[in-house]
Amino acid sequence: MTSLSLYNTRTRTKEPFTPIDPENVRAYLCGPTVYDRAHIGNARNVVIFDVLIRLLRRLYPKVTYVRNITDVDDKINVRAQERGVSIEEVTEAPINWYREDMGALYTLPPDIEPRATEHIPEIIAIIEKLILNGHAYEAEGHVLFSVASDPQYGKFSGRTPDELLAGARVDVAPYKREAGDFVLWKPSTPDLPGWESPWGRGRPGWHIECSAMSWRHLGENFDIHGGGDDLIFPHHENEIAQSCCAFPGSHFANVWVHNRMLLVNGEKMSKSLGNFLVLHEVLEKAPGEAVRFMLMRAHYRQTLDFSDAGLAEARKELDRFYRAIQLHPNARERKVPLHLVFDALLDDLNTPQAIAALHKYADLAFAGNEVGAVALKAAGELLGLFNMSPEEWLLGDGFDQVEVDRLTNLRIAARLRKDFVESDRIRDVLLKEHGVIIEDGPGGSFKLRKA
Repeated sequence: MTSLSLYNTRTRTKEPFTPIDPENVRAYLCGPTVYDRAHIGNARNVVIFDVLIRLLRRLYPKVTYVRNITDVDDKINVRAQERGVSIEEVTEAPINWYREDMGALYTLPPDIEPRATEHIPEIIAIIEKLILNGHAYEAEGHVLFSVASDPQYGKFSGRTPDELLAGARVDVAPYKREAGDFVLWKPSTPDLPGWESPWGRGRPGWHIECSAMSWRHLGENFDIHGGGDDLIFPHHENEIAQSCCAFPGSHFANVWVHNRMLLVNGEKMSKSLGNFLVLHEVLEKAPGEAVRFMLMRAHYRQTLDFSDAGLAEARKELDRFYRAIQLHPNARERKVPLHLVFDALLDDLNTPQAIAALHKYADLAFAGNEVGAVALKAAGELLGLFNMSPEEWLLGDGFDQVEVDRLTNLRIAARLRKDFVESDRIRDVLLKEHGVIIEDGPGGSFKLRKA
């Protein structure tokens, strides 16, 4: 395969990706609502989108990656009222936590990270366009989108009118023309955050925020919109309706990439079931690279079952790859064909197939071919893997890298002068004081691993 194909939720088919502007591919990922710590489910779409962005940057000269922050929301308002602080004080720590946690998974930061509160003028402008075009109306300080005004509404998610009402969990309100109409702007009481608008002091609805931020930074039409499949309806359905009705003739996003949600130990993640996994707590149990790797082990359009056992298996697989790289410490960096990994990723981000290719490269390395180790490292860059030296990975945290390096160099010198008593003494010191086992190989080669 020589070109990228992606499954497009809009068309329900896998199709060749054709950018609007090959000189600048534009992509948008729905980011966090920042009132608490991210959970492991939040991490899956960021990791998958990260693989996509890395691949696009190999294929095109420029990629503009936007991932928003929703920093005004009813849940944020409740937290602020409970604590007697501003919404800014509620959101700042979760924003930093989110960045730290996603960074620990070796995901690339977005090129642009817009906040909803910084885009109120764009939100108001789109709402004004919708009212002018006959797709929105004002009622008792609210502005609502008229679902009946858009004949395309519901086609993206493929829902019937009854399913649309059930899925939207609509609020019954006397000011609505139709039960399914959704809020674009709502009034704020003095104790709630608010901004001045043509409809009085208020705040935006959730859906309109992403339409405004993507418009500001990517334009009326852009290439790829991503998110979890739980956002297909109502959030993404409503984004499409707002944007296309505000800008007649717009397609909004050409390609929609949605990942399936994950299970935890075979069950839907839920606080009531006691299996709600906060990401930073998972990262305290396992390296970020192991968590990242596990999130890629299933195809993004398949359900992933996250478990401690699965995480341990992911770590063992990474151990194998790092040992293969460690066998060839002096491998000369050079261009190597990576068609096995590229072909897998070009086929709708087939990460399981890409991982199978990594094992083939590892087999070459274990057979004594240093090209396998070089290919492993190069493929790792594409997948966001192998961010440590083999020693750092295999020995783990808590060991003195400088001292281990010093002792291993002394041991090499002792073996060269055939002082095997000293060589064995250093080996025993490494094991006793640092918990490091040296495994000698042919030709004076060796590798280190944790005891």
